[in-house]
Amino acid sequence: MLKVKLNHQIKAPELRVINEEGEQIGVMKTSEALALALQHGLDLVEVSPVANPPVAKLIDFAKYKYQQKKMEQQQKKKAKKTEVKTIWLSMRISQHDMLIKAKKVMEFLGDGDLVRIELRMRGREQAYGELGHKQLQTFLGIITCPFRVEVPIKRMGGTWSLTVAPSKPIAPAK
Repeated sequence: MLKVKLNHQIKAPELRVINEEGEQIGVMKTSEALALALQHGLDLVEVSPVANPPVAKLIDFAKYKYQQKKMEQQQKKKAKKTEVKTIWLSMRISQHDMLIKAKKVMEFLGDGDLVRIELRMRGREQAYGELGHKQLQTFLGIITCPFRVEVPIKRMGGTWSLTVAPSKPIAPAK
């Protein structure tokens, strides 16, 4: 949470004061603003310390903290969380199945998710690693939506993998 100055913590000689309804009261000395806040039974909260003069608001501090907390929760709720989806391929996958999996990858990329594409090589297939690399290159050629390779093709044991992420389409030059 944002650290704000409250009542006697405010050291500026004069402040622009705003009341509870958001109406400007005017520029006054800090001592006058504190007296006004005490008179109304409210707190003087510095809401914009970088302004010239700094802006302070006459409000109930507990209410202000509650509003700030709610605003942070709303911002967290609106933030998009990217997931890493995984698509598994094999050496013996048919062309039609590759097309279906490519459509699924394009759908995930369209949603803004990262996609890990993994090719499992079993048994004797592992002796032909270059074919696994070619298979992944072929699969990448099938994907038609714009993407960028986040993690290049690498081999870990009997599995080849790479990670792709959505990219913005490049606008044509005018």
